[in-house]
This record gives sequence, structure tokens and C-alpha cells, in this order.
Amino acid sequence: MSQSAATDAFEILLRYLADGEESAVIRPSIGGGDSASEEGNYVMRSVRMDNARGKPTSLDREGFMLSTHATKVADFYSDDEIKSIYEDEVKNLLMDVTGAQRVEIFDHTRRASSIDTQRKHGIREPAATIHNDYDADSGPQRLRDFFPQEADELIANRFAIINIWRSIKAPVRNFPLAMCDASSVSPDDLVSVPRISKDRVGTVQMATFNASHRWHYFPLMQMDEALLFKVYDSAGDGRARFTLHTSFDDPTLNGTDPGRESIETRCFVFF
Repeated sequence: MSQSAATDAFEILLRYLADGEESAVIRPSIGGGDSASEEGNYVMRSVRMDNARGKPTSLDREGFMLSTHATKVADFYSDDEIKSIYEDEVKNLLMDVTGAQRVEIFDHTRRASSIDTQRKHGIREPAATIHNDYDADSGPQRLRDFFPQEADELIANRFAIINIWRSIKAPVRNFPLAMCDASSVSPDDLVSVPRISKDRVGTVQMATFNASHRWHYFPLMQMDEALLFKVYDSAGDGRARFTLHTSFDDPTLNGTDPGRESIETRCFVFF
């Protein structure tokens, strides 16, 4: 199936936090074939999933955008290539797109839908529950974690956390990443939930269902494309601050398609 032949829209079930749930806790996987633990009550709700290809989106309006982004990385499982090649590519992309004065990368997470691939490389599974990585408090705290000496000065000006997500092996034919238009999300839909990992306790946002949510994805993402989405913005001037996202099993493709392998790179962007 070509990108242009992909279905324009379809109905899909996505996993939301149940209304009124106050005891949810996320315990992420460590990789290598295990799975995240998500305590609390969740519900599957039907949403319309729109093909976003050919539709203009932006980081400040919807919270996400697709960019053509060729890379010279030959092996995304090589930490040396990520450090020596990919990080500069990502920094240059973000500075070009956002006009930022400075970009600092603080995390790379590789994921695969195949358990065999997870075990082979010690990587994690796709995240299958709707979430956003930070809330209004955990975004600045993450900055303080990495830049304790500079934090007060950096927080005095606008900064954002933007994720770069891409395929690292073949087109994405299953478990693509779905993005919820930030302008369709009410603050009342967002619930702060503890995220307890082996080395720290943080906070993520999860979401309760709202029929106004507008969901989009970019089918058959290629290795020379990058999906940018904003998971935190310190600006409270009406632009997108948080972007809900989740992977999903694409019903328009058959189950024999190659497993997804991807990398997401988390970046502080300073203006």
C-alpha cells in the first residue's frame, strides 16, 4: 500500500483512563521483553483516526508535525552513531523548525513491536495507552534534573520539550504513532499520574475520553521522515503545550507486515 493509497479515515478503539480514576500508577518496562504495568481502571473508546498526510499541522497549533529528514545513521542500534551523527542531525532539525537558540538532547528510547527484537536489543515495547510525557510540574522538574546549576536561568525564559520519533527499519506498517490535536483537548481531560521507574518517580498525563478529540496519524512512515511532537511548553499563551499520543494496531494493514522498530529522542528546546 502506498502512502497516497492509505485510508483517509477509519474507526479505531483507543485506551483511555476511566472517568473518575484517581489511583492510576504507571510502572514502565525496562526493556528486553517485559511490559509496562498500568494500575488503575481504563476503557476502550472508539475514535475516528484521520490520515494526516497532506494536511498542514504545526507544533504550536496541533502540537505535532511531520518533517522530511534524511539521516546518515546506518545503524540506529549503535550508541556511537547516535552520539556522533544523529544528535547533531536532530539539533539542527529542531533549530531550523522552531527557531530555538539552543537544543539539548536528554534521552533516546528504542522500541519494537516484536518481542524477539525487544529481547535481542534489550529495548521496550510500543506504548499502547493514551498519554503525554509531562505535566505542568514535571516538565520543569525534568529540566532541573539535567541542568541543576542553570535551571533557574533557563526556566526564566520559554522552553519546550519536543520528541522526535522515526522508523529505524523499513516503513512503519504496524503500531504507528497516533497524535491527538492539542486544540481539541480540554484541560479537564488531562489527569496527572505517577510514573514510577527503577531510578526515579515522575509524573505523566493520561486522558479521559472526550468526543471532541481529533486523532491523526501518518501512515507508512519512512526512514527519511521524522515526527515531531511537543510534550511540554512553558508558554501559557494559547499555543499547544501538551500532545496526547499512543500507538495502535492499524486495522487497514494485515498482520503479516514487518514489526515496527523506532527511536524517539527527547529534547529540551530553549527560546
